[in-house]
Amino acid sequence: MRSLQIPLLVVFLAYIGMPVSAASPKPVPMTPAVLPIVPAAGWTCGQASSCAEAVRQWCNGYRRADGDSDGIPCENVCRSRAEVNRIRGQIGC
Repeated sequence: MRSLQIPLLVVFLAYIGMPVSAASPKPVPMTPAVLPIVPAAGWTCGQASSCAEAVRQWCNGYRRADGDSDGIPCENVCRSRAEVNRIRGQIGC
């Protein structure tokens, strides 16, 4: 039965659109679609509607987002470094 489980897993992952590495039956994580980034010039943390938006701006060059250099940009929407690091990993920053 084990030999049928891996091919079914591969078929299922392909069906839902998740790529599978040829060397391993483990799914390869996909980077979520990144929303368009408004140029950082003229942007402020007060405009951030989410931590993800703040992190995108920070990664795009808006260094004032992390004024106290603690690794958390726009603390009005980002609450922890763990949250910021998770978002950075998702968007490849």
